Amino acid sequence: MTAALNELGAHIELKRPDCVLSYSVDHGELNVNVAPTNLTGLVEFLRSDPNCQFSSLVDITAVDYPERQKRFDVVYHFLSMYQNHRIRLRVSIREEAMVPSITAIHPSANWFEREVFDMFGILFSGHPDLRRILTDYGFRGYPLRKDFPTTGYTEVRYDEAQKRVVYEPVNLVQEYRQFDFMSPWEGAEYILPGDEKPDAEAK
Repeated sequence: MTAALNELGAHIELKRPDCVLSYSVDHGELNVNVAPTNLTGLVEFLRSDPNCQFSSLVDITAVDYPERQKRFDVVYHFLSMYQNHRIRLRVSIREEAMVPSITAIHPSANWFEREVFDMFGILFSGHPDLRRILTDYGFRGYPLRKDFPTTGYTEVRYDEAQKRVVYEPVNLVQEYRQFDFMSPWEGAEYILPGDEKPDAEAK
């Protein structure tokens, strides 16, 4: 299987040098790094080329690397039921950059791209209806970015007096606790068997 995937990777790199930056086979899967400007051309090639026939778009997701200059990797998973192969495309982009939409080639990309936009704030140029799909109206921020607070910025509750749903800033009723990661039996008068600390002087 690895030899066949390496052969397929070499074929794709040879046919589309304008798109493919590099490829590798890791854990039995073919991974291809792609230039974002030529993404749609490569996706069309992967669908129509007889050696590829990646006609099924399985998923589109992203990964956030805040410390990198190109902060995001947009990741595409395709399946070829004809050749029994899978391929993963990875496009690295800056935070403010846009990725071309592939909805014209794979209509199922519509909701996938909306989800990536909703969770990461990545924009897809040429998308027919790029708006949030999982979060509520007026939601602030992008929940899967690593700098997004775990509490969020607002909380939603039903107000009985107003008879409607209200949005309010998050108000933490308790300070975050500090943990020292000590044994739960530290300082106890009775130490359970097996939880004894080694005697430093005995060493």
